[in-house]
Formats: sequence, C-alpha cells, structure tokens
Amino acid sequence: MTYTTKLSSKGQIVLPKSVRTAHGWKTGTEFVVRERDNGVLLEPKRTKHGSLDRLFGFLPYSGRPKTLKEMDAAITAEARLRK
Repeated sequence: MTYTTKLSSKGQIVLPKSVRTAHGWKTGTEFVVRERDNGVLLEPKRTKHGSLDRLFGFLPYSGRPKTLKEMDAAITAEARLRK
C-alpha cells in the first residue's frame, strides 16, 4: 500500500491510522530511524529480548490451575477488549 503524508514544521510525520492499527503501534511507540540512500526506514524499538508483551506468558503463576473452560473465557474476554 502507498500513502502520502507531510512533514510538519516541528519535523513530525503522521502515519496513517490503518498502518498504525495493522502493526499494533499505539501512542508512545518508540521507533529507530535508519538512514538509507533514498530515504529513511522506521522500525519499532525493541528491547534486548523483544517486546514485553511477548514475554508475559513466561511469568510464574502461583494460583490454582485454570480449567480449559476458564482459559477459553479469558481469551474471549481479552479478544473483545482488543477489537
């Protein structure tokens, strides 16, 4: 897809909402700017181990084991929140 945007007097560029949504970029997302011969490349800044969201499943859990029904309900509830 190709989009057109403008550089503001403050040096800001607006990324189209469809692009931000497709990549999951929210307000405050930090980017690395890499110079190229014919322009620049924006890449989301990553931590040494990737985004924290990707590590969330590795956190220890000390409660009682969840049933498959409880896990399905939690997944469904979270999916509804992210729509």
